[in-house]
Amino acid sequence: MTILDKIVANKKKEVAYAKKRTSYVELEESEYFHRETYSFREFLLDPERSGIIAEFKRKSPSKGIINDKVRVSKVTTDYAAAGASALSVLTDRDFFMGRKADLKRARSVNSIPVLRKDFMIDEYQVIEAKALGADIILLIAAILTRAEIDKMATLAKSIGLNVLLEVHNLEELERSIHPKLDAIGVNNRNLADFTVSVDTSYQLAQHIPAEFMKISESAISDAETIRHLKLAGFNGFLIGETFMKQTDPGQAMKDFVAQL
Repeated sequence: MTILDKIVANKKKEVAYAKKRTSYVELEESEYFHRETYSFREFLLDPERSGIIAEFKRKSPSKGIINDKVRVSKVTTDYAAAGASALSVLTDRDFFMGRKADLKRARSVNSIPVLRKDFMIDEYQVIEAKALGADIILLIAAILTRAEIDKMATLAKSIGLNVLLEVHNLEELERSIHPKLDAIGVNNRNLADFTVSVDTSYQLAQHIPAEFMKISESAISDAETIRHLKLAGFNGFLIGETFMKQTDPGQAMKDFVAQL
């Protein structure tokens, strides 16, 4: 069983428990559910911003603890001030030490789009994402069928959420393209063994239809890589560990952006 298999098996139990604890009606009555979301495209393509989707991540299955000494409100506002086009906040607790409350805190102190970074397997999580204050949801092709992507993307758009589809190879890309998507992200991390290679982005870039924004995710640790990825047609760059492994992630991002 791969790490991804274990995460999905655990997520099914987690979602089942969440459904018993909080009803759909309660989610829809939350303070953030009816807010107007920010446009992912507008912020990502804003020439005044960096194109970076800056991630708050305490831990990963492959690296263990990355940084559990910082506060989500401080890090995310520093990211925004440094020119982040969007924020990514992990909400998976068991494997990434994330919390749903992290997303709500990030939303309460920022005025840029926030991505709920989690393993979405059920429509309930889409409603929950909106209730937590997310502007964007992540759909991972590796764990979803075409029908599930269709169902969750359609629901997300109906409640104003932006949709980022994550793929790892050409097969996932070709079977998962859907008109309700806003962006397609190429994850340079192999979710089966968590190894990384930015070559994955270069290999898939030409296969992503022009109507979708292109995002390169993971394995980005220097400004030169971003310059090359832009030439390959990428609009956005999801970066987490490069910043989070530093004592001051916000300053690390500020220094990084200065090199772009």
